[in-house]
Amino acid sequence: MANEIDYGDLTKRVVFTENDHRQAQLLIRCRHDGLSQSDFFRHIITGYINGDSRIQDYIDEVKTHGKIRRRKSQNLKKIGDQKVKDFALSDGEVDDIFDILAEEFPEL
Repeated sequence: MANEIDYGDLTKRVVFTENDHRQAQLLIRCRHDGLSQSDFFRHIITGYINGDSRIQDYIDEVKTHGKIRRRKSQNLKKIGDQKVKDFALSDGEVDDIFDILAEEFPEL
């Protein structure tokens, strides 16, 4: 990190949320490798900003999976929406069903 530009205050925080288990796993891995959590993130960010090919390869892989999942999710949502439309009943049809049930089973 010798090529860092030294300007501005060190007050910017990069924050995201994660569940307890994954955060604990991260801490264990960092301790195993002799890093603090903040050192780990600073090194990863530096590698990403500097275009480290190892990190970029991983990002490219993750991006591809994200796009594929997103596309699959969108397709499934469209299919689900269509199925709901195919089986959707109007309010009048729902009332008719309840009327038929009431006639067939008056004890309900």
